[in-house]
Order: sequence, then C-alpha cells, then structure tokens
Amino acid sequence: MKYGNSTMLASARANFDRASVLLSDEFPSDLLQKLRHPKERSEFRLAPQFSDGKIHSIDAFIVRHSDAIGPCKGGIRMSPMVTLDDVTALAMEMTWKCALIGVPFGGGKSGIVADPLKLSPDDKQTLIRSFTRNARGNIHPLIYVPAPDMGTNERDMGHIKDTISYSLGCATTQGSYVTGKPIIMGGIPGRREATGRGVVLSTMEALTTLGGGLKGARIIIQGFGNVGAGAAETFVELGAKVVGVSDVDEAIYDANGLNVAALLAHVRKTNSLRGAGQGQVVSHDALLEMPCDVLAPCATANQITSKNAERIQAKIIAEGANGPTSPDADVILNQRGVYVIPDILCNAGGVFVSYLEYTQETQQEQMSREEVLIRMDKRMKDKFKLVHDTAKSRKLPTREAAMYLALRNVCSALIARGALP
Repeated sequence: MKYGNSTMLASARANFDRASVLLSDEFPSDLLQKLRHPKERSEFRLAPQFSDGKIHSIDAFIVRHSDAIGPCKGGIRMSPMVTLDDVTALAMEMTWKCALIGVPFGGGKSGIVADPLKLSPDDKQTLIRSFTRNARGNIHPLIYVPAPDMGTNERDMGHIKDTISYSLGCATTQGSYVTGKPIIMGGIPGRREATGRGVVLSTMEALTTLGGGLKGARIIIQGFGNVGAGAAETFVELGAKVVGVSDVDEAIYDANGLNVAALLAHVRKTNSLRGAGQGQVVSHDALLEMPCDVLAPCATANQITSKNAERIQAKIIAEGANGPTSPDADVILNQRGVYVIPDILCNAGGVFVSYLEYTQETQQEQMSREEVLIRMDKRMKDKFKLVHDTAKSRKLPTREAAMYLALRNVCSALIARGALP
C-alpha cells in the first residue's frame, strides 16, 4: 500500500490503515472503519470587529474525532494556512495520543484561519473571544476541552475562560473548560515546558535502550518555538549537545555545539534566530540532513518525506511536532534502521500535564511543579517502554506499535460502551 505526501489527513489515515490491519483479528472491520472518520466536524464564520474599525470575516473549525474514552481534547491552531482537513487529521492523532498515554480523553482540535503574527494583542484577544462565543456549544468539560497549539498561547486560553465565565455570569467556571491557562487562573506549573520535556525524556529512553546515553549526544532541533526551545534548554541541562536549530527565519549549525542560553536570550529579544551570531547559516532543508545523533522535528507536518529520508543522518528521530514524517518516509527510515519515536508518544507530555490541570481544576486543588514533573516523567518512561517492548515482541516499527496500542484501547472502549443509537 503506497501513500503520497500531499496532506496531513492522508498521512493520518495511512497510519490508521496500517494499524487497523494489525487489529483485524481482534475487532470487527466495521468498528475499525468507524474510527477512520471523525464523529463531528463544525465550521464557523467569525466576524470580529478589529481596531481598524472594520468587521473581518474569518473561518474557524472544530473537529471531534472520538469521545469513546472521554471528552475530546486538543489545541487551537491559529494559522493562515490551516484547513478543515488539517484539523481533522490533528483531531485523529489526538485520539491515539490520549489513548496511548493513558488519559481519559478523546481526540479533538480547532483551527482559526488567521495569522497571529499580523494581529495586535488587542485584535487577537477580540478574535479569540469571537471564536469562544461562536464555539460555546462545543466547549465544555464533558464535550471538548481546548488548549494552546501553534499560534495560540496561555494568554489566549485565559481569554477563553474569561469569556465563558462572563457568559455564565460567574467569577469563574466550574470544572475545566480549557487547559494551558495562566497559573493565576487555574493553570498548572510545568505545562508550558511539558511537551518539550516529554521529547527529551523519550529521547533519553531511546538512547539508553539503543546502548548509549544522552550525555554528549548531538541534537538537531527543527523549530524553536515553545516545544523546540524548551527541548533545547532541557537537552543541554542534561548533558547533550545541541548542534543545530531553526525557526521560520533561519537555520544554524555548529558541530561543536551551540550556546543555547544565548540563543534563547536572542529570541526573547528579537523573536527570531536571525542575527544570533552563532554557527553556520544553512538552508532549512540542509539542516535536517546534517550529521547528528538525534533529529527532533518540532515545527510542522511532512518535513521528512521520501525526498529526503535517504539523506537523514540521525540515528533517532524524536517527533516533537505532529505528523512530521510522511508514511513513505517511514518505510525508508525503517529499512535504514533509523529509530523513530512517534509523535503520539514523543510529544504526549503536553496532553498528560493538561490532564493533570483538568483534574486539579475539577477538584479545586493546586499541584506543585515538582509533583507535575514527577508524574509526567514516570508516565512518559512507562509508555516508552510499553511501545518499545511491543515493537520488539511483535516485530513492528515503533509507529505501528504505538498505533496498535492506541487503536486497541479506543476499540476496547467502544466495545465496553456497547451499541449506540
């Protein structure tokens, strides 16, 4: 079976198809096919009035893929390029991620077709509040719980909570309508760095399993946003050497290692890696193919494809982004013996800590950062071992092993629920 590299949805369905074959003896084919399609796709036309005095027409989407295990969970992606099919693919991937990491959520996702970099803070707040009002029937602790994703942040999540509490005529919401909020509004310590830390923990386990260790390992990170920058900082703290990084403006490489602290300071000041004054400036495509032990794509989908998979020099690919490797590239990497830590495992630290935030808000408690990180570290390590052992025992690539485990959990939940109207 061959799949192209055209869309995120094609890749998500390709990964599903491969896993569903592995489960064909355990579950009926019609049950499996039910999960190939989302439960619900909603489209909205927002009409916020910005500071220029004009009413702007902006498309938005919410997709709930499955709620077999629990309410749908997934971030809000704000990008001028996001499509309904993209959001559908991301919601599908969230179903598997939640099922694999072991939190009682299903998969959901939102998209807002706008460029956050071109919006003033006030206009972005207006847009987020417009989205929340229009999506009010979808956002609920028992239906769909959003969180930050590409183009959105904790400030935006605070505005979502405030919009809902205002509509209820209350000082706050009862239960967790949104996660990834500012701590002062019921957020949780450690959420901001959770996804990047999960990437590092998964990488450390992979290096140890393969007979090495994190100390001295050469790391290339594509994407220097919240996930990539957080991962870079943690990698260095634990003794690894970050030799390459990139953002939308620039890609730099230094075989001797980059000064990550200086890069972080430069980005905080300029919002860009451009002009950082370190390493050799290379093309974005070339960075992926430079010598390293670990390549961590933490940017966007379909970055490693059949066009460059043969030239990837990394021994391990740690997928901090969603869907960065195409199905055809997976085949090539597997044949070459490259160890892939699949996205539904590698970047699941964020949704696990979101679950902790959800539970603490429901119970009106507050966890410490130490408690959060201890629980996340243990969960990531346990699930890595489960995926690795399953791949080894069933002689599967790691992605197929992870998908097999996730899909089996969701199918088991559907069976436990019984026939629905």
